[in-house]
Amino acid sequence: MENILPSGSVKGIIFDYGGTLDSRGDHWSEVILKGYLAAGLDIERDLFREAYVHAERALAKHPYIRPDHNFLDLLRIKMIIELEWLADRGAVEPERVKLLAEDVAQYCYKFARACVDEARPLLADLAGRYPLVLVSNFYGNIASVLADFNLSSFFPTIIESAVVGVRKPDPAIFRLGVEALGLDPGQVLVVGDSLRKDILPAESIGCRVAWLKGKGWTPEEDAMLHPATIENLNELRTALLD
Repeated sequence: MENILPSGSVKGIIFDYGGTLDSRGDHWSEVILKGYLAAGLDIERDLFREAYVHAERALAKHPYIRPDHNFLDLLRIKMIIELEWLADRGAVEPERVKLLAEDVAQYCYKFARACVDEARPLLADLAGRYPLVLVSNFYGNIASVLADFNLSSFFPTIIESAVVGVRKPDPAIFRLGVEALGLDPGQVLVVGDSLRKDILPAESIGCRVAWLKGKGWTPEEDAMLHPATIENLNELRTALLD
């Protein structure tokens, strides 16, 4: 990574949130599926993925998430939507939906908190040297999520899709982040977990990138390669702080 980021070339950093700071690079569908298994629910993967997409579309279409909702609140709502969809198709007993939703939500929340706790020391050190901006496809409550996880102080500026009306992979959302930093794109490092939604659009406007590559949504993405790939966020410490 340090070979891709010559000393002094980076003046500001844009972080993605979901999948980057809260799941070590793994797509959130993988985390939720593990939560299902931990709750004793073994759902066929393709059916689960349909439920996952259904819930994502429902959250994008309807105002289920309030600005004051933290991540546990969000997870509870999302799991109810997924599990009710599965119950309608006979994959889950309807009377178990509420209890299962709480179990899965608690599993995922604890997982996210552990990941954020791991990332926090690095963010604190980076924020002491670089201006940081958060650019995220989220539901209008990212400020409450950051506050609950004690991350707010690191990101004085947040570019959230539900607020600005632009979603990744549209490069325009990264332009907003670059403008907020007041830097040239070539002076900005974008850190994200999605090659398609973070890395390629950020590169297209001239930003430097670091792809935190975990388990992706598709086998095709898992097979993709990029020279600016990192396996964990602490690789940024060597490149940017040491």
